[in-house]
Amino acid sequence: MDASDIYIGLMSGTSLDGIDVAAVSFDPTLKLIATHSEAIPKPLKQNILQLTQPGHNEIDLMGSVDVELGKLFAQAINSLIHNEGLNKNQIRAIGSHGQTIRHRPEFNYTLQIGDANIIAEATGITTITDFRRRDMAAGGQGAPLVPAFHDTVFRSPEHDRILLNIGGMANLTYLPAAPKHEVLGFDTGPGNVLMDAWVLHHQNSPYDQHGAWAQSGHCDLPLLNKLLQLPYFHEAPPKSTGREQFHLDWLTQQVEPYSTSPVDVQATLLELTAQTVVNAINTYVPSTTFELFVCGGGSRNNALMARLQALLPNNNVCTTDNAGINADWMEAAAFAWLAKRCLEGKSGNKTSVTGARGERILGAIYQA
Repeated sequence: MDASDIYIGLMSGTSLDGIDVAAVSFDPTLKLIATHSEAIPKPLKQNILQLTQPGHNEIDLMGSVDVELGKLFAQAINSLIHNEGLNKNQIRAIGSHGQTIRHRPEFNYTLQIGDANIIAEATGITTITDFRRRDMAAGGQGAPLVPAFHDTVFRSPEHDRILLNIGGMANLTYLPAAPKHEVLGFDTGPGNVLMDAWVLHHQNSPYDQHGAWAQSGHCDLPLLNKLLQLPYFHEAPPKSTGREQFHLDWLTQQVEPYSTSPVDVQATLLELTAQTVVNAINTYVPSTTFELFVCGGGSRNNALMARLQALLPNNNVCTTDNAGINADWMEAAAFAWLAKRCLEGKSGNKTSVTGARGERILGAIYQA
């Protein structure tokens, strides 16, 4: 296999559930060659969470976390290469999303950390990162970026499709079968972020496995209706969001006036994710007959998947596993693709998704 055949994508999302690394080839279709997941140590995770909210001594903390994450990202990549017996000479580049600590499209800035200098130095492989800010410089939201990848890999000439990524946030991509129709994509709101924060706080578990805890509770309709009134849910795309809006302190303030039990809050949060996704589809997707493919950690939440199917009874809801790409590795594969686009001098954004003035080559290159 030639050096130009393999790209590595690295993703650490807002859910902070681990670092996903995927080795991918494109000759000519996408092939997932190898994958690796690396846990984020608890102290580092706590520091990242601290950085997502305003506080004191942020610059020093950001500097140290930037370095620590760069080392951990490099370790994850080297582990993948070693465990799978890959030859570094086969790998053209690494596409590292980095760890988002701020995403403020209303102020035209976004910040991802995880020093790419360290990644390139420790792996000996050209590393590409900072994919979002060029789109923002062109007037875009800087997110979501995966719809351009979805368009390349998943568009069907026969069927309208929706790709729904449920990570910390939930974002959808609408892929119309007719090529003359534009791709649509945006963040619908919280995916797992509130459910994960709540179950960690009350059950000391990093996530609600299969949605079992939520399923044992009951949705509190008055609380749900209050949450659904949040202005973000009623904004038209292009739009994107993050932990700046949806975090545990904010959630606690919303829940405080109610006497809802913790398990019923969890059930309500699951319903919030499901309803905001479906409301967004019903409001902004111009098709009523489509296939819905789900990826990300939320695709393994059986209770959430069941609610999505119940709310969309006339459409088939399944994971991207059914389309040949493991739902756990979709975003990592997307950033491998974005790295490839950058080196080829090709655009990585969709103006119909981000609202940018034009298509742009995304990413900053750190040579090996």
